[in-house]
Amino acid sequence: MDIQVGDVVKLKKKHPCGSFEWEVLRIGADFRLKCMGCGHQIMIPRKQVEKNVRQITPAAFRGI
Repeated sequence: MDIQVGDVVKLKKKHPCGSFEWEVLRIGADFRLKCMGCGHQIMIPRKQVEKNVRQITPAAFRGI
């Protein structure tokens, strides 16, 4: 799976704030994601992100 820093990923489950979209801040064995709804940041294992991703919006399409 080709996910880069700055991409926005849409996950299967929504955050308690109601947003499905997360911005990728860091990549490695764990991902650091920031909720696009409320700004909350989490660290989540790579395997779990790759399993739960529905859509990837590259940073280039967001104008970054």
